[in-house]
Amino acid sequence: MNDHIHSGDSGNPGAEHGELGDAEYSEFMELAAQEGFDLEDVEGAIGEAGHGPLPVLAVVGRPNVGKSTLVNRIIGRREAVVQDKPGVTRDRVTYEAEWAGRRFKLVDTGGWEQDVLGLDASVAAQAEYAIETADAVVFVVDSTVGATDTDEAVVRLLRKAGKPVVLCANKVDGQSGEADATALWSLGLGQPHPVSSLHGRGTGDMLDAVLEALPEAPEQTFGTTIGGPRRIALIGRPNVGKSSLLNKVAGEERVVVNEIAGTTRDPVDELIELGGTVWKFVDTAGIRRRVHLQEGADYYASLRTAAAVEKAEVAVVLIDTTESISVQDQRIITMAVDAGRALVVAFNKWDTLDEERRYYLEREIETELGQIAWAPRVNVSARTGRHMERLVPAIETALAGWETRVPTGRLNAFLGELVAGHPHPIRGGKQPRILFGTQAGTRPPRFVLFASGFIEAGYRRFVERRLREEFGFDGTPIHISVRVREKRGRKK
Repeated sequence: MNDHIHSGDSGNPGAEHGELGDAEYSEFMELAAQEGFDLEDVEGAIGEAGHGPLPVLAVVGRPNVGKSTLVNRIIGRREAVVQDKPGVTRDRVTYEAEWAGRRFKLVDTGGWEQDVLGLDASVAAQAEYAIETADAVVFVVDSTVGATDTDEAVVRLLRKAGKPVVLCANKVDGQSGEADATALWSLGLGQPHPVSSLHGRGTGDMLDAVLEALPEAPEQTFGTTIGGPRRIALIGRPNVGKSSLLNKVAGEERVVVNEIAGTTRDPVDELIELGGTVWKFVDTAGIRRRVHLQEGADYYASLRTAAAVEKAEVAVVLIDTTESISVQDQRIITMAVDAGRALVVAFNKWDTLDEERRYYLEREIETELGQIAWAPRVNVSARTGRHMERLVPAIETALAGWETRVPTGRLNAFLGELVAGHPHPIRGGKQPRILFGTQAGTRPPRFVLFASGFIEAGYRRFVERRLREEFGFDGTPIHISVRVREKRGRKK
């Protein structure tokens, strides 16, 4: 049986060297030096893999002021949808960005409008929610137009939120536009930073101001209170039984249940005692189609669901066994995995299945959900309460895997045996080797492997599979990054 070590400071953004202790870190850096790695590169790799939650920067403003263009400029690639008409961005999209060695999450929002209805109201609502959950805000104003009534309304919203704000005077393409930017002092948000997000002019100075506004690391939203309740997000397509499940585990009607899909709009937090432990369950609105195709309240509900996953420690994905496993089910699971959350898959309405449906369902699980074979599975009935007692052990198993840490010495002994027994295939006359590695973080487990050459994706998947066989990691995604040793003499 594996003697898993649970790090006491796991997830602590202030911990030095990722989650390696001083002695373990010193031994590891000595090993890296012996293998000819640049120690600054090694230190940076550990820092990247071992980081806690990154600070969040929200980019907000009324429609068509150039928010998505600015986001593309900051992240250095064209990802956010840009079009010369207002309202193109309708998602709240999160990217990872870096400036001057500092990493942060960047949230692109739809345009904010006063007194609007329908889809525009949803865009406004999700921009407000982005402000609420951000650590700092970049407020983008079109300097060629000047401050409008809508801009003034955003200012009131920002003041109410009390978050640090960096004012971006966009579309200043030359010296002649500087005066237009200066006029925005009238908004009372401090210095306007003249920027041309299209051409990159002034973005560096603005980002320097952003780094001053952002905290080094945000306050952790979960697991910080000793003995505090662990957070469980119930997610899934509409009408799969999320609210019924919550009511059943609570032992009372806590949430409205209706056969009409989409009854739940906002997440409902409930403290529930199960198995002698208090858990915080979050019942989320069903996710329908892709976010940018949704309208009105359903659109906003999807964003709230995504936010609930971000705040949770474990995602319990409910799947309706009476229907075929859909692309939508897979997308919801991917959302939880990409967020790095512990994962439990609950197959609901199991009591209604006949033998034929069970046979085909098992085949579907093998083919459609093979990529998450590591996730604990429970077959339940939210209506009758059948097998509900299996839910808590599955959640506890997933949390244990999520927080597991393998000591560096033990990991390298395992890697040595693995490489000796199953070497990487020869490519182009060369055979790359994994030289050594370390686990830099938990929640979820994050590994950095150092290699003599490029490690193919297939071999990385093989390493992950063997890591799971050796050390467990049930119920948790694993992140593996690989650093390749540069040839000696290449660095100047």
